[in-house]
Amino acid sequence: MRRFLRPGHDPVRERLKRDLFQFNKTVEHGFPHQPSALGYSPFLRLMAIGTRSGAIKLYGAPGVEFMGLHEENNTVMQIHFIPDQCQLVTLLDDNSLHLWSLKQHGGASELREEHHFTLKGPPGSPPSATQITAVLPHSSREVLYLGTESGNIFVVELPSFQVLEDRTITPEAVLQRIPEDNCNRRSCELVEALREHPKNPDQILIGYSRALIVLWDLQNNKAIHHFLGSQQLENLYWQRDGSKFISCHYDGSYAQWPVSSDNRQSEPLENTVPYGPFPCKAISKIYWQTTKNGLPYIIFQGGMPRASYGDRHSISVIHGSQQTAFDFTSRVIDFFIIFSSDPAAEFDDPSALVVLAEEELVVIDLKSAGWPAVQPPYLASLHCSAITCSHHVSNIPLKLWERIISAGSKQNIHYSSMPWPIDGGTNIAPDPPQRDLLLTGHEDGTVRFWDASGVCLHLLYKLSTVRVFLTDADPNDNMNTVGEDEWPPLRKVGTFDPYSDDPRLGIQKIYLCKYSGYLAVAGTAGQVLVMELNDEDAEHVVDHAEADLLQDQEGYRWKGHEKLKTRDGPVRFEAGFQPFVLVQCQPPAVVTSLALHSEWKLVAFGTSHGFGLFDHQQKRLVFVKCTLHPSDQLALEGPLSRVKSLKKSLRQSFRRIRRSRVSSRKRRGGGGNASEVQEANAKFDQDALQEMELAPVQRKIEARSAEDSFTGFVRTLYFADTFLRDSSRHCPSLWAGTNGGTVYAFCLRVPPAERRMDEPVRAEQAKEIQLMHRAPVVGILVLDGRSTPLPEPLEVAHDLSKSPDMQGSHQLLVVSEEQFKVFTLPKVSSKLKLKLTALEGCRVRKVTVANFGSCKTDDYSENDLAVLTNLGDIQIISLPFLKLQIRYPCIRKEDVSGIASCVFTKYGQGFYLISPSEFERFSLSTKWLVEPRCIVDMPEMTSNNHVHNKSGTENAARKSSPGDCGEDERKSGRLMEHALLNDEKVLKEIQSTLEGGR
Repeated sequence: MRRFLRPGHDPVRERLKRDLFQFNKTVEHGFPHQPSALGYSPFLRLMAIGTRSGAIKLYGAPGVEFMGLHEENNTVMQIHFIPDQCQLVTLLDDNSLHLWSLKQHGGASELREEHHFTLKGPPGSPPSATQITAVLPHSSREVLYLGTESGNIFVVELPSFQVLEDRTITPEAVLQRIPEDNCNRRSCELVEALREHPKNPDQILIGYSRALIVLWDLQNNKAIHHFLGSQQLENLYWQRDGSKFISCHYDGSYAQWPVSSDNRQSEPLENTVPYGPFPCKAISKIYWQTTKNGLPYIIFQGGMPRASYGDRHSISVIHGSQQTAFDFTSRVIDFFIIFSSDPAAEFDDPSALVVLAEEELVVIDLKSAGWPAVQPPYLASLHCSAITCSHHVSNIPLKLWERIISAGSKQNIHYSSMPWPIDGGTNIAPDPPQRDLLLTGHEDGTVRFWDASGVCLHLLYKLSTVRVFLTDADPNDNMNTVGEDEWPPLRKVGTFDPYSDDPRLGIQKIYLCKYSGYLAVAGTAGQVLVMELNDEDAEHVVDHAEADLLQDQEGYRWKGHEKLKTRDGPVRFEAGFQPFVLVQCQPPAVVTSLALHSEWKLVAFGTSHGFGLFDHQQKRLVFVKCTLHPSDQLALEGPLSRVKSLKKSLRQSFRRIRRSRVSSRKRRGGGGNASEVQEANAKFDQDALQEMELAPVQRKIEARSAEDSFTGFVRTLYFADTFLRDSSRHCPSLWAGTNGGTVYAFCLRVPPAERRMDEPVRAEQAKEIQLMHRAPVVGILVLDGRSTPLPEPLEVAHDLSKSPDMQGSHQLLVVSEEQFKVFTLPKVSSKLKLKLTALEGCRVRKVTVANFGSCKTDDYSENDLAVLTNLGDIQIISLPFLKLQIRYPCIRKEDVSGIASCVFTKYGQGFYLISPSEFERFSLSTKWLVEPRCIVDMPEMTSNNHVHNKSGTENAARKSSPGDCGEDERKSGRLMEHALLNDEKVLKEIQSTLEGGR
């Protein structure tokens, strides 16, 4: 019965596991999905972005990031920072207000929700009575003014969110204090804007949608001045000295209004329709910024002619004779201007325009000639073209890193050199221990190189493969050119471009060798490009080779897309990675696997039809192998023909269900005489015993039919120098695993370096392994005599890894979707296996070898398998004994795209897409952890341009930071602490708690 016993608990190993493994979701890289609100604090120099899912994210200097999530997951409609405080207020679409604070904890700042509140009207009142449309945090930092759809303005105390009913400003009260000849003309309707007077905090400007604007005296509760426009009001903005304000309107006009001391109706100084005289779209927001030279900056959103440019998303900047309408490829959510925040300054002197669009953040330098864009150090638009694949490379050598940065800097000459203007807070996280690259392939045929070393995912370099091929778009076309006489003066800005010239350009696989600088990329139409890094621009011919993967087959006809047409003659390439050879697979199906061995100068590629090996030094095809099964007709239909595929897959699913039911009836003895039933029951009991002998995660798995579709689909390729023919001689080899559970092994003869160009590389098939359950092979790995994975190509040559042990026997690890199996080499006899639970539908989706170091000592580390399943959980499995170490839930099982996009790093971290524009970063290691750690201190207030009459308690509260307490609170805290420590019962409870924890 000993074999039925499970292994015992090993306390030493359990302690070691705690030192090695820990799961954390650390940071979100990229651009927030579906942004809905924007806020900025000139005092803290922090920007806040709210999303439709209820998230709120704060950004300052690079590395300064905070994130909060509303429990309700409702859309964030507005964000307002409390003046001169580390606090902000958010308004959600359920009409609730939330107060957030930045408080220090454990040496770093944290974003916490303090209070929340929903404005409610009297019983029986309609929802519009309290539906908030405008929010004004007063400079006293004690109250919020809330404008509503009904025209009422409620006053709410901070931080308690108590409504001060006696200070409510009703529309009736407003109309009573306006001369009778004007108040009969219109009702107030909803409050569009609330603006505090820049020089007098006792006055606020109230703008109603029916173009009634009132300057209200808060002390005397009366209207000082009123203004009547002729068009529906959209927004208001005070000039810096408070002598004038600007209103913008629904008809695409804006007006400038003088403010006088007497209570009479004023006429606007000027009423301008910048893009008239034809009907224009509304101007929804406007800034009027003063400068030393006397010419103001007028910056506004919208206002374009409806008929011709009604679909444009624009923000216009006018400065004297200069005028540009910045044209965005996605809807503008909001924008703000960074200008002088010193109250003593005479002029605004704007320096930057910050625009939050639906798909990207764009910053415009207003100080430099031509108003160039500023490249953001974070909030990168990862999905400027849809991400199709990703590849991570750890610990990049410094020389390669500098060459990639140099190539990228030559591409960024059109960006402004202005320092990043949103620079609040201090990044106190330690410097990244190494340089890491994340490469993303995109639908438009580009590969982007991201600095993934730290918290900020920063674009280093962009590679385009389009120049190799003939497409409808000319790569030399400049979309940003504007003719001198063009009106409106539109200029395209931003990088988001969701449209691809040709979907066949999409990048499907990437492989970068960090030691040699060779890069291989493969695409949707069977194209495989091999590139090398060049520090200068170059013009050369790209060599072509074709790999016919169906050369030995007859009667097959490809029904999918055609291959891409290539350019004839020399092609000019920018500095960076430049292709020197193109291998075109025939049929031009999606490349499903790719491997590069830079020491042997070989590249292997696989599709749904087979795989091939190419010598990129001699530019010669070594061999191709067709893996197509006679029933694999679906593999010939291509990705654009899926109707028959769906019918066939449904038919096969029903057949499989029918087979399993028939087999279960046979096993249970559904008919026949008594002896046959007894025999069947005995067999069933024996099968049950076999089930019991397996560990809980090792269940029987369902064998798949050889007739299942796409069995020839090549899932993985792997190069290894190992023992394949006999145990005395090792040789280079190529391994391939297919969707039908077949593993092919080829012996390679690579000539020595001195004869490398004279003799061809030769290949011969040595092994073919068919897994009994026919599950797709997702990973292949060879372990050396020390049970250590073989090093990467050139890793030993650069003294970054020990030479593999060639004395002991090697082992082959084959990972299928349903089990892990270890074979001995060269005999390929089964040695060990671990099965997953097929009954729960668990399948391996991603697997990689990761090195885990101990957080307690630098002397210990081990290699384990990091495995992601289709249920979204991550399992860590030991090598070479295949013992499950730990399991973590990571991704929701319904998030199929997130699971498919996951990529592991070499040191126990990972990335996966939580939206089309965001990567979630996670860590499985206690040692390697990249997460934001920053601090926001209360800046010293330069001066106070407002005089308030406050009580002593209020002044004390105002001088203290949000993280501190007032003197009264500190006294009461000390009294409470003293009372608790003198309570014998409390002390006993504390003691028992401590003893229990020990």
